[in-house]
Amino acid sequence: MSVVNFKNIDDICLIEINNPPVNAISAEVRKGLLKVVIELEKNKKIKAVIICAPNRTFLAGADIREFGKNVDGPILSDICNRLERLDKIVIASLHGTPLGGGLEVAMACHYRIATPNTKVGLPEVLLGIIPGAGGTQRLPRLAGITVGLEMMLTGKHVPAKEAKNNGIIDEIIDNDDTVSNGLEVAKRLISNNSRPLATCLRNEKFVNTEETKISIEKIKQKFALKHKNLFSPHAIIQSLEDGLNLTFENAVQNERKLFADCIKSHQREGLIHAFFSERAVNKIPELKLGKPKTIKKIGVIGGGTMGTGISMAALNSGFSVVMIEQDQNGLDKAFEKIVGTYDRNINLGRMSNNDKDSILNNFKGDTDLNTLSDRDLIIEAVFEEMEVKKDVFKKLNSICSNETILATNTSYLNVNEIAEVVSSPDRVLGLHFFSPANIMKLLEIVVAEKTSNHTVATAFSLAKNLKKIPVRSGVCDGFIGNRILSKYLVAIYHMVEDGASIYDIDRVIREFGCAMGPFQVIDLAGGDIGWATRKRKAPYRDSNDRYVEIPDRICERGWFGQKTGKGYYLYGKNVPFLTPNPEIEKICEEERNRAGIKPKKFTDEEILNKYISSLVLEGIKILEEKISIRPSDIDVVYINGYGFPRWRGGPMNYADKIGLKNILKHIETYEKEDPRFWKCPELLKKLVANNTLFRDLN
Repeated sequence: MSVVNFKNIDDICLIEINNPPVNAISAEVRKGLLKVVIELEKNKKIKAVIICAPNRTFLAGADIREFGKNVDGPILSDICNRLERLDKIVIASLHGTPLGGGLEVAMACHYRIATPNTKVGLPEVLLGIIPGAGGTQRLPRLAGITVGLEMMLTGKHVPAKEAKNNGIIDEIIDNDDTVSNGLEVAKRLISNNSRPLATCLRNEKFVNTEETKISIEKIKQKFALKHKNLFSPHAIIQSLEDGLNLTFENAVQNERKLFADCIKSHQREGLIHAFFSERAVNKIPELKLGKPKTIKKIGVIGGGTMGTGISMAALNSGFSVVMIEQDQNGLDKAFEKIVGTYDRNINLGRMSNNDKDSILNNFKGDTDLNTLSDRDLIIEAVFEEMEVKKDVFKKLNSICSNETILATNTSYLNVNEIAEVVSSPDRVLGLHFFSPANIMKLLEIVVAEKTSNHTVATAFSLAKNLKKIPVRSGVCDGFIGNRILSKYLVAIYHMVEDGASIYDIDRVIREFGCAMGPFQVIDLAGGDIGWATRKRKAPYRDSNDRYVEIPDRICERGWFGQKTGKGYYLYGKNVPFLTPNPEIEKICEEERNRAGIKPKKFTDEEILNKYISSLVLEGIKILEEKISIRPSDIDVVYINGYGFPRWRGGPMNYADKIGLKNILKHIETYEKEDPRFWKCPELLKKLVANNTLFRDLN
């Protein structure tokens, strides 16, 4: 059976598209659709055409596996243009998520109807490209320039009601049967003698006026910081601006040229790598063997920053949450923080008072651990100290049933050791949320030695319900993300002690595309957190390892960053952003003198090379030890948890791009200076010798 099928019902042609699993607009779909359009151009009896996909979502966008390849198939843009020129009423009967090329096909139709659950969007910017089938020209004609640009520059999915209010959808029908919806509307339009209304002819919202220019300039300013390093957002704006002065036909040709430029971009490759990597995280052995348990009731132990964030993440997804704190004062502070967050969302128009009340009806605070006896899953988020956590798990072991899943939110500690105090350790694992947990998408799922397949499957199911991106990790100090973080911070502190400026390092890494430099991140998180970790590890540190004391000297002064008003930078009401702490360089000089180090200058290239090499060095060791299943999982962690530029595809993907031979050369050079820290992994040597890349291990 063809992926595109059609039949004539009297004077109506019904086109049904069925291309599993997601109805992507593959070459086969385009061939089939073009064939039908050519038939319709000849058929004078047909008065209306319905395009639908009753077995799955309406066309969900391009098949991105075809990007950058020579694929034998017609161009979607040409199909949309021919569809729009048909002398029959063409109706798109939508449901599900018509995104990208799917929405472009719908906009080329003359009439768009949708079921209430439909969401539409042009998310191409998230893949480093622009709409390439007339989207930059048709969407602003339907929705207006401001709405159209905002949709394309954010890639957001717009619900049916909002889409109708903005002119993208003509009618919402409260019926899930897209075939009957289409037939009903087609018959009505035919009986009313309605004529085709091509989107390309609708210019009431697409006018080249001074007001339009001002609107576009405002949008440019709004997105300037967010998209400063990206190519495709500027191409979207350029395509729309150019189109204001071109005929529709020439505007679409210009869009195709800009689309082709994006396809050649390394940013597109990085973003698509990130896209596929985030979908590959679920390909783990436990999900083939384990069956997820239904989770409805969640317990959270600890009302600090992580505990409140985890509680809100669960509440926002409809779970019943009981939070445990040591005393009523702690509970009151936690509840105040949760309420304050929801109040801010109300003030920003993100939710209503009714939404807030409904969410908080599922929340309860208590000081008695026994209140957790009925919970399906409990997440411990107490102080990062092994004995404290083990004490909590011992108590939970006697309170909860053997069916209750017990998770620790530890950032570094040994989950195997925590699991030992529980009579059935198969139900224990790590759920490492990232702060703020109600916003950050990454969730490291730490699988201990005795964690069962069912427990892992349940954790991945929970992550999906929480709208998180789960990444499986084995047990080691810091798991995937924090282990690499610890390693590259050591390398960076080595550079600082050798003479590099803290502020040059931050600048270089920001210019590389990271959201913040490492010292900004330390100030944001709090320098005391890393200090506590260093003190915890001190008894086990090899005396032959190089240890830089600069961060300890800073913490000893009580300079923990934003929370204390002073860290590597200064903070306060009238203090400009990124104001250096003038006393930092003095501390660095004193420590260099104490260590007997003669400072040297570092170029931007040298700083970046050491930063990337240290990330990749520890990433390779994590792969060798099977802490991470594949290199792309490391990329997902660093993109979603540590501000690594998404458009570079993650550190392992970036290493592939610059060449593993170059990475090996850098590491071997550094190894001569410090053979303990920079000991070159055998896996890297093997990959280079075999002329293979990290992507070959995915």
